[in-house]
Amino acid sequence: MICSVVQVKPTNDFKVYVYFNDGKIKLYDMSPFVGKGVFKPLESADFFVERCTVMNDTLAWDVTGTFDPRECIDIAPETIYADGIEITDPLAQEVA
Repeated sequence: MICSVVQVKPTNDFKVYVYFNDGKIKLYDMSPFVGKGVFKPLESADFFVERCTVMNDTLAWDVTGTFDPRECIDIAPETIYADGIEITDPLAQEVA
């Protein structure tokens, strides 16, 4: 089964809660990459949070503000699934 991302919730400390279509939730830490190479635009915490979205069935950042899937920074869902830390739903914890 190829997993795809269905929802993301970014944090101000350059982490993202990533929800997959199989029900798993991963916490993915982008801080080691932020500000480097293709990830340079993500060094602003505001940009990181405000432009974080789902595109191409994965975690992405809408660089141009046009939601063009060809003009985004994205991470392969397989990478997030393998390297992210599996967690319980943080949204459910906020409500409780």
